[in-house]
Amino acid sequence: MPLHSDMATAHGRDLPRPASEDAGRAGRPIIAVRALRKHFPIAGGLLGRPQAWVQAVDGIDFAVAPGETLSIVGESGCGKSTTARLLMHLIVPDSGQVEFEGEVIGERQGISVRDVRRRMQMVFQDSHASLNPRLTIEDSIAFGQRAAGVADAAAKAQARRSLDMVGLTPSMFAQRYPHELSGGQRQRVNIARALALEPRLLILDESVSALDKSLEAQILNLLEDLKTSLNLTYIFISHDLSVVQYISDRVLVMYLGKIVEIAPVADIYGAPSHPYTQALLASRPTQNPRLRRSAPPLTGDPPNPISPPSGCRFRTRCPLAKRICAEREPSLAPAVSHGGHLVACHARHGGSNYEASAA
Repeated sequence: MPLHSDMATAHGRDLPRPASEDAGRAGRPIIAVRALRKHFPIAGGLLGRPQAWVQAVDGIDFAVAPGETLSIVGESGCGKSTTARLLMHLIVPDSGQVEFEGEVIGERQGISVRDVRRRMQMVFQDSHASLNPRLTIEDSIAFGQRAAGVADAAAKAQARRSLDMVGLTPSMFAQRYPHELSGGQRQRVNIARALALEPRLLILDESVSALDKSLEAQILNLLEDLKTSLNLTYIFISHDLSVVQYISDRVLVMYLGKIVEIAPVADIYGAPSHPYTQALLASRPTQNPRLRRSAPPLTGDPPNPISPPSGCRFRTRCPLAKRICAEREPSLAPAVSHGGHLVACHARHGGSNYEASAA
């Protein structure tokens, strides 16, 4: 993937250490999530009452330091996009809380949802569906400013500045409509729309996955440049583990609504701790025929999120599973042999409980 000049050796280069490891302890995180939970009802019967609940996000905790990029990875259905929408309050959590710059997000306490959306914006995967086909590019970008009470002329001026920041000449693109743009140009417009409100945090939900590799590289380079010039913080959601390795400071791994591991990107890719993280990285395609796998790194399908397994949710597919894994849910705690890792695995926490447990 032809990104910056050092990307030819992305898998071997010394990736930057995360801001959160030191700065997170010294200062306040820009966003902190505590016991966040969202279960979706499945209606049935004559009255359409809930018959079961999909446990999309089930009590997760994490924090993001100012200026860092935290990536969230995992299989489809693990809760990544639901987490993003909960952070933006596009859907209301069942329980738990989200703090932005030390204030709880909520209409009756702390900072209101309306106010936080001026400081935290989201870029979605589908660049075409994200734009109103009846509005010009300029009007689409200016809409948020107008909704915040900014005068029309000032909103349009800011829209043009935002277009210029993402590499689209305002005189050429401001009066066009979404169908007149390519996929890469539309995604630049979506980024410009997010930047128009001058946010401090951007949530990027599969924002480059629909693009071909050359356009993907251009957008990733743009995001890196914007992060530096505007002092932004990113939460980056992606299935592409190579992209995640390039752009991240830390990586958060989710499985079936739970966090199973959080660690600096160099540690995740160099010495993954959780068995699921190891399997996820082993599944990456390789161009080296000597490194190709003949057997899948992980067998079995993910369990039903309506009725997940007891204890550790990964235990039904885990080669290290013992009786304690079914009896007790592992906490997200430092791994014994990996100082930079927070991992939810009895085998990695050490101690007599796992060692004494029968297989």
